[in-house]
This record gives sequence, C-alpha cells and structure tokens, in this order.
Amino acid sequence: MNPREFRIGTRASQLALFQADWVKEKLEKAHPRLRVTLAKIKTTGDKIQDAPLAKVGGKGLFVKEIEEALLRKRIDLAVHSIKDVPTDFPDGLHLSAITKREDPRDAFVSREGILLKDLPRGARIGTSSLRRQAQLLHFRDDLRIIPLRGNLDTRLKKLKTLNLDGMVLACAGLKRLGLGEKITEILPTDISLPAIGQGALGIETRVGDEEVEEKIRLLNDPYSSTAITAERAFLKRLEGGCQVPIAAYARIENDRLEINGMVGTIDGKKLIRHRTEGPIEKAESIGVELAEVLLARGAKEILEEVYQRSRPTE
Repeated sequence: MNPREFRIGTRASQLALFQADWVKEKLEKAHPRLRVTLAKIKTTGDKIQDAPLAKVGGKGLFVKEIEEALLRKRIDLAVHSIKDVPTDFPDGLHLSAITKREDPRDAFVSREGILLKDLPRGARIGTSSLRRQAQLLHFRDDLRIIPLRGNLDTRLKKLKTLNLDGMVLACAGLKRLGLGEKITEILPTDISLPAIGQGALGIETRVGDEEVEEKIRLLNDPYSSTAITAERAFLKRLEGGCQVPIAAYARIENDRLEINGMVGTIDGKKLIRHRTEGPIEKAESIGVELAEVLLARGAKEILEEVYQRSRPTE
C-alpha cells in the first residue's frame, strides 16, 4: 500500500512557509515514497495587524486555527515557531518534535549601521515585543519604542517608511531567509534575553497518530528539545503570555543545563533576573525552580499588576 499524503499546516508568511518547506524537504528526503503538501492557514494573529498583540490578549494567536485544522484532520501535522506555541494544548494534540535551534538571540537592525549603544538620544526603535521593549528601555531609558507589526519583510520595509533608527528582530528569522547581512549587531543575552523557544520549530501532531510521529521523529533534536523543555516549564509556572515581559534561555554544556530567566516591567525600570543549572534529566523541574526564584524576588507582584491591568472592565 502506498503511504498516504502528509499535509503540513502552516501560516502563510514568507518565514513560516520557508520553515514548513524545510520540514517538507527533510521528510521527503528521509521517506522518498512519501508525498508532502503544505496547507496555508490564516491565524487570528495574522488577521489583526492594527493593534499590538499585548492589547489583543489571549494565547495561541498564531496557532489556534492551525490546531483546529489538525483536530478536524484537515492536516496531519503543524509546523510552528515554538515561541508562538502556548504551554497548554487542546485535548488530543501535543508537541511531537522540536527541531535543532537556529541562533536564538535578538538582532539589532540599524538604518544607518549605528550600534544600539551609539544611537542618538531619543532614537526611534521598532518592536512588537514587550519583552524586547522592557530590556531595551532598561539598557537605555531614552529610547522611543515604536510598535511594529507585520511579517518580517513588512517590518524591514518600515525601517524607512516609519523613519525608524532601528528595530530588533530575531536572528533566526533573518538568517533563515538569507537576510543575515542586514544585521547590524547581535545583541548579547545580558542586554536582550530571548523569547522562550526562540530559534526552534515545534511540530504538533494528534495524540496517537503513530504513523506521523514515527516519520517525524528524525526531526527532533535532543539538545534543543531538552533546553526548550526547561524554558517552557519556566513559562508555564509563570502563566506567561504576551502581555508581560518574560524571557528565558537555556543551553547545555557537558551534560549540564544552564538557564537564565527574566521578568520585567513594561517600562524597563525593574528587571528581575536569575540563573540556575542542573542535570539535563531534570530540565522541567529546573525551569520551574527558576520561575519560583523569580516569583519570590518580586516577579509575582509584576505579573499580578500587568494581568490585573489587562483584564477587561465591567
């Protein structure tokens, strides 16, 4: 019997299609008799372009419609940027693979090629991320943050159309699309700690779909998966969403996992950071432990204040 067609659900942005195509090519190369096609799905996050995501609220803005297609068996697997994937899944779905991570750091793209620290006072910096905003303002409180939405290519065009001095984007997306030459500098993690899972892809499947899971197993990278498991456990304990600046970055060296985490106020005046480490087999508990430390040091009050402010009034 010929293998059935595998349908990959993906957003329709240039970067999302590149990532889904990469998965498609890997699967077809490993399983020559397998036919793989892409299904482009428009998500809530794609439809809402005139408001910051933090004001839209909710979780899973870039995955909900794709997950619905997966549950209805219109697609067989979904390819996401893992940083867009909530830590809780709908019944019947789960994360089956996390790919090898591209550079997880943030990149500064300057209109005139000037480093972030050397920009004139009051420089206009574009970003759609409260995580980046908080850390940028903590580094330089004179910066003017300009909300920036849209796909990667759209945002890059706004560097000139919005008269920005620069913008902060993910290194991974720029590098994947061959736009690495646009990077003025890669920001060190002590200035801008990455989003949870930034740089890696997550492959979501139906629970119990053994045929799909068996064929995508080769795409899972154990080191990236372990590190991101710790980061996602950290995020889940904080019950984090896009309304509050939360960041974490885990890496593995000599079979030890080290993770840095951050919770901050939107204005950047207060950043609570901590680093912890432990054996890789305890990745999840290490992430939770880090969250507990930050909560005890003041993150609880920051989170409560932000979530209280974001709740709709009667």
